[in-house]
Formats: sequence, C-alpha cells, structure tokens
Amino acid sequence: MNAQELLQEISEYCRHTGLAESTFGRRAVNDGKLASRLRHGGRITTETLDRIRSFMSSNRSAVARPAVIERTQERTPQRTSEAQIPPPRPAFSAMPAGVSVPATTSANGPDPQRNFRFFDNRQKYLLFVHTCSEKWVVAHRVSLELANIHPRPPALRLFDAGVGDGTVLLRVMRSMHDRFPHTPFYVVGKEISLEDVRLAMQKMSDRFTEHPATVLVLTNLAYADAPWLAVKSVSAAASAVWHEVALTGSSAHQFEQQITDLVPFLNQNWKAGVSAKTGNPVYERPVVLVVYREDHKFLLDPIIPKPGGTRADYDLVIASQPYRARASLDFKAKRVIAPLARALGPGGRLIAIHSHGSDPGHEIVQKVWPGDNPFIHDRHQIMKTVKHELGTAGRDLNFNAYADNRSLFRYDMHTLPSEITTESSIGTSTLFAAWNAAIYVAQVEDHRVAEAAGDGRYLEATSEVLQKHGGLWFFDESYVISRRRE
Repeated sequence: MNAQELLQEISEYCRHTGLAESTFGRRAVNDGKLASRLRHGGRITTETLDRIRSFMSSNRSAVARPAVIERTQERTPQRTSEAQIPPPRPAFSAMPAGVSVPATTSANGPDPQRNFRFFDNRQKYLLFVHTCSEKWVVAHRVSLELANIHPRPPALRLFDAGVGDGTVLLRVMRSMHDRFPHTPFYVVGKEISLEDVRLAMQKMSDRFTEHPATVLVLTNLAYADAPWLAVKSVSAAASAVWHEVALTGSSAHQFEQQITDLVPFLNQNWKAGVSAKTGNPVYERPVVLVVYREDHKFLLDPIIPKPGGTRADYDLVIASQPYRARASLDFKAKRVIAPLARALGPGGRLIAIHSHGSDPGHEIVQKVWPGDNPFIHDRHQIMKTVKHELGTAGRDLNFNAYADNRSLFRYDMHTLPSEITTESSIGTSTLFAAWNAAIYVAQVEDHRVAEAAGDGRYLEATSEVLQKHGGLWFFDESYVISRRRE
C-alpha cells in the first residue's frame, strides 16, 4: 500500500465517522499531523500501519456527525475547477479544505451532496470575492498579455481554465474588445460548479451586445479534454450533452432573458458527484454549452464548434488558481499545466497565477498555526516539472518565470481609510472579513478553523496584523508559457 491509498482509506473513514483527520491521527497513533505528513511525502513503519488499521477496524461503528455534512455541502471552486487530494481552491475552485462526502441517495430523498458546491464554504468564497480586489487585479494582469498575442483568422481564441463566477473572464473580454473591436472571439471556459456557471452566464449578456461576433462555450470537461471539447472515455462520450443556443434579438435585456431560460437545462445536466475512488469532484455527464448570436451565425460558422471535438490552438489561456496550493507538484504540472500548454496555438500564451504567501494574510495564519505554509511550490519548480513532462512536445515552448518584480503582484482587502488605525479598535465585521480572507487564501481546513475559533485567539492575531500593517493584502505569483510563432 502506498501513501495515497492509505490517505484515501483514512479520508473515507473520517467521512464515515465524522472525525477530523487531526483527531483521527491523535486517537489512532497519537499524532495529530499524521495525514498531513503522509500528504507531504512522509513515511510510516509497518507497526504504525498496523495500529492505524487496528483503530479503524475496532471503531467502525462510530456515528457520523451531521456537522460534517453541513460543512461539505457548501463548497465551490473560486478558483479552479479540477479537484485533487488535497483539492484545488478557485479555487480556491479551486478551486480545485477537506474531501467532500460521496454523493448517494438516502431514504429521505436525494442526498444533499448532489449538486454540491466545491472545495470551500460558499459564504467564505462570496465574502472573500466581495471584500478583496483579487479578481480585479488578476484580470488586469491577464489583460496585459493581450499586447503580446497575434490572433490568426478566423478568430481570437481564448481558454479560461477556471471560470468561477465569471468576473475575471468578463473583465478580460472587455479588454479584448477594446484592443480587438472587430475580431471574432472564440471563448471556451471550463467550470464544474453549477452555481458558478449560473453566475458567469448572468454576466455575459452585455458581452454579446458590445461584441456580437462572439462564440461562448462553457464545459465541465477535465483539463485533458476541455480545450478540445472532446471526451476520450467512450462511456462518458456516450452520455455527453451538447447544447447549442442561438440568441435572438439585439439588446442585453433580450439576451439576459434567454440566458436565464437556460437555468432548467443547467439544473438538469450540470450535475456532479464525488469519485468513490479518489474523493474528487467529477461530472455525472460531460456537458458542452455553446452560445452565440443568431444574427451573426453566418459570420461565426467557421468557429462555432461541432460535436466530436475541435482544434485548440488558443491565443491566450488563463489559468488563475487552477490547482490547490497544497496539491502535489506532480498533479499541478502533469494534470493541469501540461495539458493547457499543449493547447496553445502558434504565438499563444498561457498565464498561470497562484497564491504566493509571505504577506500579512499568511502572517495571520502563522500566528494561529505556527509554521503552517501551504504555499509549497513556486513557479520555478512547477515550470521545471512541466518542461520535463512535455519532453520533446515542449521544444517550441518558452518558459517565462520573470523576476519577482514582474511575477509577483499584490491585491488588498477593501477597508475605509479610517477603519484601521493603531489608535482605535477595529470593527468586528472587518476582523471577521480579514480572518475569512486569510484562511480562504491559505486553504485552512474547516476542522482546524473550528478549533482555532474555540478560544478567540484568531481575532487577536488578526487585529495585531491589521494594526501592524494598517490593512491586509496578499501576493499572487504569475508565470507565462508561450509557444513560438510560425
């Protein structure tokens, strides 16, 4: 048995019994960090393995706590869209927090995990999005890459590897229109969360009004399939849903009404469960949704994708928070970035962005959990592994790490100018918002947050850091992989 198999067995046991992984480790072998050590490459003796197995065998009858279901059913990808163990955040959805409970059907009706939201508590996600400027800043950084791309007929081709609520994609599409006002757009977005697909689609009516020569595609396919809109699995392909919508009319209001009418279709088809084998979110059936304006169909015919797959050859690929920070280097490189790099066309650019740490937000986390550092892989390590994974297929790719002054960028938590001062106390709502942002970015598991909240020290740590720095901010790290032009 390898560490991954043992971790899976422990995760399944903890989901069944309602135990936190740290509690399981303490009770089984007197080591609260057992699961964390295994996840980061630690090894155990056969004697320890026997003790773990013995503990699980003798305590199988433990009853799961309802609170575990409540925590896991409210999960979303902020930042990502492909889960793993540990799952990505969004991001954070994710992306890509504990592993969710597998979807089943109970005697009382459909299991609450059906159509679950991924990775992180939905309220945490929404609070972070609306109190911090990350999506604005990320969209600005991505838009800078538009100056370096050279679209080829018949369209500018964009792939978003984690649409989330659509804020970043919306802002980038505005920048695209500003720079290429008369160029047709082919935009493909990957998103597995039903909730975020709804939110993203609600933002798009204005895009079809300002830039009518747009083909927008949303899909829940995996990274290895999504850029090409083709499913490799024969069984999955047999159940695939391909839905094409030609919007009629000419106003944003008319387009919004027709997009809203898609909700029943999304509710019926954009469903996901949890893999019993890996604990990762997986779609119940692959879905491709294609949307364009009916009055521009003749012009857009060469770029409207058809069932059975299409070419990738993207001019720009956005990979903002596409994996969870604590995920393995192998997963980040092989399962996420390498497939996206293969999808680049001549002159195409992939910009990837992930959390960096070493900021006031990380300082809050380390005050509560000394030594905790989820930001374990930097851009240099990831690109080196991607280059090795691609082999000869990466000979015409450039790997651009850049210096820190270009790679790193900062975003802030919004506060009033007089809200945080050393002379006065900080409002409770601001403290809670700052704490939420810190644990969201650092991807702290729910059970650890609950333990810290028990003694109130988290608010003291948050207040100290806010007063020390006069606010709260975070650093993201970016890197670019580009394909040489023909």
